[in-house]
Amino acid sequence: MKTVENKEDFNKIINADRPILLDFYADWCGPCQSLLPTVEKLAKEYEGKVEIQKVNVDQNRELAAEFGVRSIPALFFIKEKELIDRINGLVPEKDIKEKLDKMLN
Repeated sequence: MKTVENKEDFNKIINADRPILLDFYADWCGPCQSLLPTVEKLAKEYEGKVEIQKVNVDQNRELAAEFGVRSIPALFFIKEKELIDRINGLVPEKDIKEKLDKMLN
Protein backbone atom coordinates (compact mmCIF):
# COMPACT_ATOMS: atom_id res chain seq x y z
CA MET A 1 0.00 0.00 0.00
CA LYS A 2 1.33 3.41 -0.94
CA THR A 3 1.79 6.37 1.35
CA VAL A 4 1.07 9.98 0.46
CA GLU A 5 4.34 11.66 1.44
CA ASN A 6 3.51 15.25 0.47
CA LYS A 7 1.09 17.59 -1.30
CA GLU A 8 2.62 16.65 -4.68
CA ASP A 9 1.76 12.95 -4.12
CA PHE A 10 -1.77 13.95 -3.16
CA ASN A 11 -2.17 16.07 -6.29
CA LYS A 12 -1.12 13.10 -8.45
CA ILE A 13 -3.72 10.76 -6.98
CA ILE A 14 -6.52 13.34 -6.80
CA ASN A 15 -6.18 13.78 -10.56
CA ALA A 16 -6.39 10.03 -11.19
CA ASP A 17 -9.56 8.73 -12.78
CA ARG A 18 -10.56 6.39 -9.96
CA PRO A 19 -12.09 6.79 -6.50
CA ILE A 20 -9.72 7.32 -3.58
CA LEU A 21 -9.64 6.18 0.04
CA LEU A 22 -7.19 8.09 2.25
CA ASP A 23 -6.33 6.57 5.62
CA PHE A 24 -5.01 9.28 7.97
CA TYR A 25 -2.99 7.59 10.73
CA ALA A 26 0.01 7.90 13.08
CA ASP A 27 2.58 5.30 14.10
CA TRP A 28 1.85 5.89 17.82
CA CYS A 29 -1.94 5.44 17.39
CA GLY A 30 -3.18 2.07 18.68
CA PRO A 31 -6.53 2.07 16.81
CA CYS A 32 -4.67 3.11 13.62
CA GLN A 33 -2.36 0.12 13.95
CA SER A 34 -5.38 -2.15 14.56
CA LEU A 35 -7.07 -0.82 11.41
CA LEU A 36 -3.95 -1.07 9.23
CA PRO A 37 -4.23 -4.80 8.30
CA THR A 38 -7.84 -4.23 7.20
CA VAL A 39 -6.91 -1.23 5.04
CA GLU A 40 -3.96 -3.14 3.53
CA LYS A 41 -6.24 -6.10 2.73
CA LEU A 42 -8.77 -3.78 1.07
CA ALA A 43 -5.97 -2.08 -0.92
CA LYS A 44 -5.17 -5.48 -2.47
CA GLU A 45 -8.83 -6.40 -2.93
CA TYR A 46 -9.73 -3.12 -4.66
CA GLU A 47 -6.46 -2.74 -6.59
CA GLY A 48 -7.11 -1.14 -9.98
CA LYS A 49 -10.58 0.02 -8.89
CA VAL A 50 -9.95 2.30 -5.89
CA GLU A 51 -6.72 4.11 -5.02
CA ILE A 52 -6.14 3.35 -1.33
CA GLN A 53 -3.29 5.22 0.35
CA LYS A 54 -2.09 6.08 3.85
CA VAL A 55 -1.32 9.58 5.14
CA ASN A 56 0.85 9.91 8.25
CA VAL A 57 -0.54 12.93 10.12
CA ASP A 58 2.78 13.61 11.86
CA GLN A 59 4.70 13.78 8.59
CA ASN A 60 1.96 15.45 6.57
CA ARG A 61 0.38 18.03 8.85
CA GLU A 62 -0.59 20.32 5.97
CA LEU A 63 -2.77 17.69 4.29
CA ALA A 64 -4.25 16.58 7.62
CA ALA A 65 -5.19 20.21 8.34
CA GLU A 66 -6.65 20.63 4.86
CA PHE A 67 -8.95 17.67 5.50
CA GLY A 68 -9.79 18.88 9.01
CA VAL A 69 -8.50 15.72 10.66
CA ARG A 70 -9.15 16.05 14.40
CA SER A 71 -8.92 12.41 15.47
CA ILE A 72 -7.41 9.31 13.94
CA PRO A 73 -7.80 6.90 12.33
CA ALA A 74 -9.77 8.92 9.81
CA LEU A 75 -10.84 7.50 6.46
CA PHE A 76 -11.79 9.84 3.63
CA PHE A 77 -13.67 8.61 0.55
CA ILE A 78 -13.12 10.80 -2.53
CA LYS A 79 -14.68 10.47 -5.97
CA GLU A 80 -14.16 12.87 -8.88
CA LYS A 81 -12.23 15.24 -6.56
CA GLU A 82 -15.22 15.47 -4.20
CA LEU A 83 -15.27 14.23 -0.61
CA ILE A 84 -18.11 11.70 -0.62
CA ASP A 85 -17.87 10.31 2.90
CA ARG A 86 -15.64 9.90 5.94
CA ILE A 87 -15.28 7.54 8.87
CA ASN A 88 -13.53 8.30 12.15
CA GLY A 89 -12.23 5.66 14.51
CA LEU A 90 -11.81 1.93 14.40
CA VAL A 91 -14.60 0.44 12.27
CA PRO A 92 -15.40 -3.05 10.96
CA GLU A 93 -14.17 -4.04 7.50
CA LYS A 94 -17.74 -4.45 6.24
CA ASP A 95 -18.46 -0.74 6.92
CA ILE A 96 -15.46 0.33 4.84
CA LYS A 97 -16.30 -2.13 2.03
CA GLU A 98 -19.88 -0.82 1.97
CA LYS A 99 -18.63 2.72 1.32
CA LEU A 100 -16.04 1.57 -1.25
CA ASP A 101 -18.68 -0.39 -3.16
CA LYS A 102 -21.03 2.59 -3.03
CA MET A 103 -18.31 4.78 -4.60
CA LEU A 104 -17.86 2.27 -7.42
CA ASN A 105 -21.57 2.26 -8.32
